[in-house]
Amino acid sequence: MRRLIVAGSVTGAPGVTTTALAVSAAWPQGVGDGVRPVVVEADPSGGDLMLRFGLPVAPSLLDVAAEARAPHPGSLLGAASELPCGVRAVPAVPGRAPCREALRLLASEGGRRVLLGDDRDRGTVLLDVGRLTDDVGPVLGTAGDLVLVTRGGAEPLTQVSVNLPGKNTSAGRLTLAVVGPCSYSAAEITQTLGVDAVYLLPWDPRGVAALTSPKARGLRGGTFRRPPLMRAAQALARLLAQPRERGDADRAPRRQRATRGRAGVRDAGSESWSSADSAAVPAPEDGGS
Repeated sequence: MRRLIVAGSVTGAPGVTTTALAVSAAWPQGVGDGVRPVVVEADPSGGDLMLRFGLPVAPSLLDVAAEARAPHPGSLLGAASELPCGVRAVPAVPGRAPCREALRLLASEGGRRVLLGDDRDRGTVLLDVGRLTDDVGPVLGTAGDLVLVTRGGAEPLTQVSVNLPGKNTSAGRLTLAVVGPCSYSAAEITQTLGVDAVYLLPWDPRGVAALTSPKARGLRGGTFRRPPLMRAAQALARLLAQPRERGDADRAPRRQRATRGRAGVRDAGSESWSSADSAAVPAPEDGGS
């Protein structure tokens, strides 16, 4: 069966879709019997990829959701489009109402069959859900990994600390992807928040442009490691490509873990953090994010 990785954020717009595309483009070759991952855009507020890349309205997330209703769901990959950056993606249509309904269907038993396939299917699905709203909750239990994307300032990290999904909400490994400047080291954030790992993704306009331009060349060839974003995404992809050992998520409560995170780029600093209450709250910064 395929593995499911959910990518989302707890607040704001830190770049969940870009992170999912970057991880897919940097995915290690040969993993999952060599089957390339597929990004499924499932933001309940509506999709961006269709307009960004000039894709047709079908196939889309709605076609995948329709298969979830069928007695024998069809192929997820049949709804995927090849993006100019060399990533396979199932785009969502613009608009909140149809995407909310599609996400509801994906959380059903039929939807899980479409996403994960059967015993003959291999590969990985990166499910981009945007913000972790109540609409997203039902699908989290199917995921083997949850990647939370956030900015690196004190305010967004505090939002993460007080809004971490509960231990029983997500079945898998919890990784934090911190985008842009950050005054804290990956290890410090890992210890303070109790997540499984933290990766720092640089603010890289050139790398983002290569991923999102309708005329971009594929990034899975010999040069895809060069942009800083792609080098960092490769480190994150290597972690996510490793199957989680059964029982890893139950060894200790998330906030009590002290697993040292690994950063995709050099740590940006080591300002101290303080714990004002049961949630981890960063010390004030001199600058914003």
